[in-house]
Amino acid sequence: MAGLNNGDLLIAAESAGFQILLTVDRGFEYEQNLAGRSIAVVIFRTKSLALEELLPLVPACLARVKSIQPGEVATIVRGAA
Repeated sequence: MAGLNNGDLLIAAESAGFQILLTVDRGFEYEQNLAGRSIAVVIFRTKSLALEELLPLVPACLARVKSIQPGEVATIVRGAA
């Protein structure tokens, strides 16, 4: 799915059976309307995209994945509970 833009990426992910898309795209929720979609999106917010910034967000992401519904957007922020 490399090289696909947000809208095309969502369509491809849904077609492939993905239920959740994880992204670091800061503008995603403003660029995409997920109403009626069969996929949910989790956005990671960190100071940088370095692995050491992202890894601490994994437990919060895993917890959120358990309850997120299709069409929802969740944001996981470093330092947020």
